This record gives sequence, structure tokens and C-alpha cells, in this order.
Amino acid sequence: MRSPAGRPFLLPTAGLAEAIAAEWQSQGEQIKPASMPLMQLAATAIDRVADEPGATVKGIAGFAETDLVCYRAEGPRSLFERQEQLWQPLVDWVRLQYDAPLIVVTGIMPRSQPPEALRAIEAAVAALEPFRLTALAAATAAAGSVVLGLALLEGRLTGAEVHDLSLLDETYQTERWGVDEEAARRQADLKAEIQSAERFLTLLSA
Repeated sequence: MRSPAGRPFLLPTAGLAEAIAAEWQSQGEQIKPASMPLMQLAATAIDRVADEPGATVKGIAGFAETDLVCYRAEGPRSLFERQEQLWQPLVDWVRLQYDAPLIVVTGIMPRSQPPEALRAIEAAVAALEPFRLTALAAATAAAGSVVLGLALLEGRLTGAEVHDLSLLDETYQTERWGVDEEAARRQADLKAEIQSAERFLTLLSA
């Protein structure tokens, strides 16, 4: 079997190979790429990330500049307190785990993060091999936060927890105003992406 770019489709673990084989076996007469998230992640790692990891590293690390969990709401107070309770432990964890002291601000206006914190996060991301780097990129983009992505990578959070924390503001609004069907579909898609990245990482460690 070869990748979409024609390269040998070599995978780091038997578990991941078996899971991707199962995705192929579940296909019918027409191939549906959206139903093969593990295949897509592996192909991305082989065809894109392995050759030029620097672009992926920069993309992931760039989220730290305006990371979701570093911005607290100006109001209402109950939302601010929920953000503080659930997000602040992760900000503290990143500082200790990676020596990356990110600044927390109130409001939506961007504020520059300490250069040393950004360098520390980029160095941690750059140390990853292509398959884990690819999974981290997918989780970070879906969550809108490299802090949440790293927490998934390190096993500090589950995929479901990352999803819930990334949508904390939206969940708060839903509690007050009810469910928006379009938003709910988007959230379901993001949850699927995060959980696929989680399964990919689990299979890499098997």
C-alpha cells in the first residue's frame, strides 16, 4: 500500500496499521475519505509533515500567541469564574511542564505573550516525530488552543475533555439561550476531529 503521494505507507505501530486497515475494509463501492480519519492523519504525516515539519511546528506554536485559555471574559462574572476554574490549572500546568509562562488577560484584545514562553512551546512541539506532530496539529486546530492540544498529547486530558473545554464559552451561551442547531453540528464535527486525534495518539503508543 502507498500513500496518496505514492510513498510506502509505513506506520510506526501494528495497532495503527490494523485500525487503518479496518477503515479501508469498512468502505463500500465508493471511497469516503471523511470516514477514514486515521488514514487521513497518517497520510498527512507521511506525505507532508515528514518532509517539512517546520511549517507544522510554526502553525501549532502560533496558537500560543493568542491561546483560547489565556483570555477571560469581562462578564458575566459566572462565566469568568468558570473559565478561571477550568482553564487556569492548564495555564499553570504549561508553565511547569514546558517552562512556558503564558500571560492571562481579561477581554478580547490581543496581548503579546513573553517571547521565552513562545520559544519554549515551539521547542517542545519541534521535538515531536511526524506522526505525533500531525495529531497535535489536528487537535490544536480543532480546539483553537495549543495548551489543550498539548494536554491531550501528554494524556492530561481526554479528547472529550478537550472538546468541552474548548467550547466552554459556547456551552455557557447555550445554557442561557438554548441550542443553535448549526453551532451544534459544528461542535459535533470538532469533537470528532479531536477524538480522532486522541485515538491516533493512543494507537501510536500501543
